[in-house]
Amino acid sequence: MEDKKHTLQPWKTLKSELVFEHKWYKLRRDHVALPNGREMDDYFVSVRPDVVLTFPLTGDNQVIFVRQYKHAAGRIFLELPGGVINEGETDPKAAAMREVLEETGYTSDNVEQLLEAIDNPTKDTNKIYFFLARNVRKVAEQNLDESEDIEVLKVPLQEVEQLVLKGEVNVSGSVALCLLVLRKLGL
Repeated sequence: MEDKKHTLQPWKTLKSELVFEHKWYKLRRDHVALPNGREMDDYFVSVRPDVVLTFPLTGDNQVIFVRQYKHAAGRIFLELPGGVINEGETDPKAAAMREVLEETGYTSDNVEQLLEAIDNPTKDTNKIYFFLARNVRKVAEQNLDESEDIEVLKVPLQEVEQLVLKGEVNVSGSVALCLLVLRKLGL
């Protein structure tokens, strides 16, 4: 990385208030001082819970994907299982396996955190935790929320890269995790 003479500095928060609070969404309005001396009193931030996403791989190299409708985009997507870390949950790995179990009925005793990333640092507060779960096995039926309708699919590991490159898997977190795992596995 090239050295630059310009030193970046963080913004200073002068005031912060929660302007909208609902069980599904929270919006914060910050009054900030920029390093150049200017102030902005209307910088809006979505206060979001952290998220977990898992690449569930069976012992015979099948990847467990889910298909579901996502209302904001108005489409059905093929993606990896995941969801929010619930209030009170402190272990991202446990939350990841809870989500996999709820959405797919699969579980694993061999789960590795690959990366902690920032989802959208411009406007959102949350992190996303990426996991690889090996030797997943089906132990239960799905346990879905009332708004969820999720189809579970098994995809051969060797087909995952093409699904991503063709845009059939195109949700950013799933794209990133698929490529991370393929790289880790040397594929």
